[in-house]
Amino acid sequence: MLIVALTGGIGSGKSLAGQYFSELGAVVVDSDQLSRDVIERGTDGFDEVLARFGDAILTNGEIDRKKLGEVVFSNPQSREDLENIIHPRVREAFAEIVESAEETDIVINQIPLLVETDGADRFDRVITVISTLELRIERLEKRGLPSYEITKRIDAQVSDQERIDIADFIIENNGSEDDLLREVESVFEELQRELSE
Repeated sequence: MLIVALTGGIGSGKSLAGQYFSELGAVVVDSDQLSRDVIERGTDGFDEVLARFGDAILTNGEIDRKKLGEVVFSNPQSREDLENIIHPRVREAFAEIVESAEETDIVINQIPLLVETDGADRFDRVITVISTLELRIERLEKRGLPSYEITKRIDAQVSDQERIDIADFIIENNGSEDDLLREVESVFEELQRELSE
């Protein structure tokens, strides 16, 4: 089994790369989805987030990620508090997925904050997806994020260079979706080769 991290800045295209890896046969785990799951209503994560941030982050009794995002991205201490609640639970959930995987699987964890959480050592290989800042901003605008929110989120993350420094593979996503697919296929073939050695 190979345990691989797939990282990249917001808007770099790592989710699409993750989707392609999944279509090629990898077991792909989205840390963003896990981070939502571990603070869903009814979990102890939900209770802890509520105890720390109060009712103002709720809409119809559920955590409103937009409201929560506005709080944590404008205050480094709040962000750290939220990460201390979420990250251990996400790691635990990922460990359970790895445990249930086959020995021949390539398990890929799509994890945006790999550098920020000093997480690279937990993986056999690291793949970093990079893209120009202009393209990243353009993609985020298409998703409907306001420009002040985009700036705040990009500024809250580490630089591409810091992600490149920990990478075993670098995927450049500055072209078409087909170009990205070809890059993903090439990396996947290399991972399969390593696994079969």
